[in-house]
Amino acid sequence: MLEIKNLSKVYADGTRALNKVSFSVADGEFLVVIGLSGSGKSTLLRCINRLIEPTSGDIILDGVNITRASSSELRHIRRDIGMIFQHFNLVKRSSVMRNVLAGRLGYVNPWLSMVGVFPKEERERARQALRTVGILDKADNRADALSGGQQQRVGIARALMQEPKLLLADEPVSALDPATSHSVLKYVEQINKDQGVTVICSLHFLSLARTYATRIIALKDGNMMFDGSPRDIDEVRFKEIYGEDAVEVEIN
Repeated sequence: MLEIKNLSKVYADGTRALNKVSFSVADGEFLVVIGLSGSGKSTLLRCINRLIEPTSGDIILDGVNITRASSSELRHIRRDIGMIFQHFNLVKRSSVMRNVLAGRLGYVNPWLSMVGVFPKEERERARQALRTVGILDKADNRADALSGGQQQRVGIARALMQEPKLLLADEPVSALDPATSHSVLKYVEQINKDQGVTVICSLHFLSLARTYATRIIALKDGNMMFDGSPRDIDEVRFKEIYGEDAVEVEIN
């Protein structure tokens, strides 16, 4: 279980990105965080694995307080937390296989990995991860030769290499067209259902959140506006989250 307790983040310029946010996430949930740009979605996800340092509050994963972990403890904790980035975060000139193998850097000999030497079992693990997201045939291609949707699937495969308990997906489809967005999110959903990996995913569109989430949290100006079932967000709640002038856009 993941527990977020009174989490706040204030940036150096005084911007309060998160304001005493509290919630818990049960094992196996597919939680989607929605809200406008600047609502605190990305800050929340990046605080969970401490890519961003929280100002105050606690983040507890399976009884371990992440916010109080030392640098060496944090390296071990991050093995259990996979991350899918908005803009893929791949080494563009490296092969797909090399990018996916990067997900095992916390497990293998660092000197050998620097020169691209990975044990046979790790390469087989990478092939299986690519098979899971349907692009094993692209293993030897350069990452920058792939489409946006394929690059994001490489990012998912890389995260799978960690064998994570928790998968954070930070706006994973914001750079993709609607059809490709569904394709990518279906792979994330498959990992959630088939492997029991807990997912926290930030999304802009409520229609996508309703399709894939088992539960939705909404943020506005760093404050929690909603926590509940996707079906409970009616027109009134939608306007509270997105503003009176907002119009819901369906992504088909």
